[in-house]
Amino acid sequence: VILGFIFVACQAAEYHHAYTELNLKFNSGAYGSLFYMLTGFHGFHVILGATMLTVILIRLMRGHFRPDHHFGFEGAAWYWHFVDVVWLGLYLFVYWF
Repeated sequence: VILGFIFVACQAAEYHHAYTELNLKFNSGAYGSLFYMLTGFHGFHVILGATMLTVILIRLMRGHFRPDHHFGFEGAAWYWHFVDVVWLGLYLFVYWF
């Protein structure tokens, strides 16, 4: 959870660096708009996933989950893994190509 929020903070610092020092703006061509759109949507999903995991952690500490009743935990875990896998593809697409 903490690493998710650290990731978003690093992404904000990267946006600031790209916008001010690299002059990469929304209207600076296809790469600029794709960069901000793809990484922005991903950042939004990371915030959503970290928030879901925080809620799951609170529910876990309150004893809301049992061995036969834990779909919320499983759903949040699957969502977080999906966001991780999407980031691998985005990293390759945005930063390597």
